[in-house]
Amino acid sequence: MNKKIFSWCLFDFANSSYSAVIAATIFPVYYASFIVGNESGAGDVWWGRAIAVSMAVVAFTSPFLGGIADYSRTRKKMLLFFTLLCVAAVSSFSFLQKGMVLEGFVLVVLANIGMESGIIFYNSFLPVISEPTRQGRVSAWGFGIGYAGSIFSLILALILIRQGMVSATWLMVALFFVIFSVPAFLFLPGDKQKTGETSVLPAGEDSSDESFHNRVAMVKNAALYGFRETLVQLKTLWSRKDQRRFLLAYLIYEDGVNTVIVFSSIFAATTLGFKPEELIYMYLIVQATALFGVFVMARQIDYQGPKKVVLCSLGLWIAITVATYFIKGKIPFIVIASVAGLGLGTIQAATRAFYTQFIPEGKESEYFGVYNLVGKSSAILGPIIFGTLSSTFGSQRPAVLSVSLFFIIGYLILKGVRGGRPNVT
Repeated sequence: MNKKIFSWCLFDFANSSYSAVIAATIFPVYYASFIVGNESGAGDVWWGRAIAVSMAVVAFTSPFLGGIADYSRTRKKMLLFFTLLCVAAVSSFSFLQKGMVLEGFVLVVLANIGMESGIIFYNSFLPVISEPTRQGRVSAWGFGIGYAGSIFSLILALILIRQGMVSATWLMVALFFVIFSVPAFLFLPGDKQKTGETSVLPAGEDSSDESFHNRVAMVKNAALYGFRETLVQLKTLWSRKDQRRFLLAYLIYEDGVNTVIVFSSIFAATTLGFKPEELIYMYLIVQATALFGVFVMARQIDYQGPKKVVLCSLGLWIAITVATYFIKGKIPFIVIASVAGLGLGTIQAATRAFYTQFIPEGKESEYFGVYNLVGKSSAILGPIIFGTLSSTFGSQRPAVLSVSLFFIIGYLILKGVRGGRPNVT
């Protein structure tokens, strides 16, 4: 593993502190139960709204951002900007008090925008740093090392919570993210313009002029270029039957995955009565099984083909969500969650590897702009449905059962897609 690949994977280690502590376990319960109050399902509704709004913003802006990154060669700078936005917002969680619903909502939206927008540029480095025959494995390595980051950050969170230092947990996550992301900004390929590349400045402008006006003009033109190019790529992909079916399947089943991630801890705390320490222990087990699963399957993504791996993972997720509807106790839920962990990183790594087979050289950020447009759009409907059903029925169980439909429909659509062949013959 060379230093570019290692630093790319280490960035996943860094941002997994956010995924584990903020998005999946401690903060969702803290916000829904303490900041808002979740006795009547209001916390579910507000958390669902925050995730949906932030994902909608990311989905809408990803075509512009992807185009800017490719056309103006600012992929690495954009990754840095959104990383710092996420870190700043998470640090500000420390000022939240009980009843600060709107303030918390705004900060969650900003943090999630920073995290998820950064992923656009992080993903786009994959086809640049690895050979086609190794992309499945490298994709899985990123997720695997990310799970190690989740485990490490959760252990640190557990120590702080045991000391009653809940607010310090958010600062720990921010610091963790900053420290372990540094190698990515040192060793990943830099933002270099191609020789002879046409400027994005309007005709007649001096490209050497560093005036504010010219810089704004450059960004504006790059953004418009990115939007047009992403629409072209989306239209191109949508005009091809298999790519269209892939994107539609991904839109649907990823909605299920995202909904499980953002509501699993709230379900465990509200319906099953898990305490904060118990949530951490459970999630540590889940991350350990996810780490095991993704490394076991890393080689299989290349040798068996990402399509086969995704379909197997979807079958597992269907069984898990249906079983969760009937769960009554903590121990059975931990067992189910552990099994879920086996397929969590695998489905994401295999899906990403599947998609890279569609990407022509030099179009990585634009194609991943489309990928994120679809993926982040998929995180809008699920959380809203979950929060609405939970509030309407006064129970989270019908909401859990509804998630299985996303996996069933996604499976049926993806099954008919040609592609996802093995990378190694």
